[in-house]
Amino acid sequence: MNSLWLAPLRGVTIRAFREAFAGPLRAAGFVGAFAPFIPANPGIRVGDRLLDDVRPFPTESGCHSQFTVVPQVISKDPAAMRVLLKGFKDRGFDRADLNAGCPFPMIRRRGRGSGLFKTPEVLESLLEAGCDEMGPGKFSLKIRLGLENPDELKALMPRINRYPLAVLTVHARTARQMYEGACDVRRFEEVAALSTNPVMYNGDVPFSFHSPGTVPFDSAAEKPFAVSHSSYGLMVGRGFVRALGGEDDAVERLRAYIDLSRAELSGDRPVLGRMKELLAYWCVWPKWRRLWPLLKICRTVDELLLVAR
Repeated sequence: MNSLWLAPLRGVTIRAFREAFAGPLRAAGFVGAFAPFIPANPGIRVGDRLLDDVRPFPTESGCHSQFTVVPQVISKDPAAMRVLLKGFKDRGFDRADLNAGCPFPMIRRRGRGSGLFKTPEVLESLLEAGCDEMGPGKFSLKIRLGLENPDELKALMPRINRYPLAVLTVHARTARQMYEGACDVRRFEEVAALSTNPVMYNGDVPFSFHSPGTVPFDSAAEKPFAVSHSSYGLMVGRGFVRALGGEDDAVERLRAYIDLSRAELSGDRPVLGRMKELLAYWCVWPKWRRLWPLLKICRTVDELLLVAR
């Protein structure tokens, strides 16, 4: 089975989540997590508050004997990115990842995330700065098949191949698709065949605790491809988060997540917002779908726990 990595879902797979769900991560065989992105803008000042989500957490390192947390940056400014990467290294991280795939319009219109497809020279300058700052094989790239056209990434591969990346992670959709429509497995295969770096597949990876690491393809004939071309492993995000809601200990884990979030955040409102974001994923399960109309109008954490018990 290919190695499993937790995807960086902003506002969801954060440090408190990784701590509360360390048990399921360990049981499923995840080898590490890519933390949600941290912006690097001109004038950035790197302090503990900015890096709170990626500071070492005692049981996170104990989640798995080889569990690795890789911090992720989103930027269009190589100099600012270098400042953040130095901050990562100062705190003991020897790996970092560049988000060039975020599909949200506000991000891409500002030339960050998937907006880098419009400025390939900026993407190259970021890759050059990242590989130089972190070292060969210590910097990686997460990207989509394209902005609007699924052949855009193929056109960029000669540029990307110039840099010694730890891994090229490809979400097999365009940014325009957001998270809708089918992933394009064929074009992912074409990109993987062109890459001189290890490749990881991302996008609609089905997940079950009874058969973790399910290959994200419909036909049995395509399954050998997953092994030969996803040379680095599979990145799993929404599938894993949804599956947690169907476990017998879901409410107990939710309580642990609330306790960790209460220690980090001030007041019920931000904690409730964080929990509702998680529970929206759990609504694929009958229990949570039935409770959702009540859960989403809860005004305090205690109300939410009362409904969820």
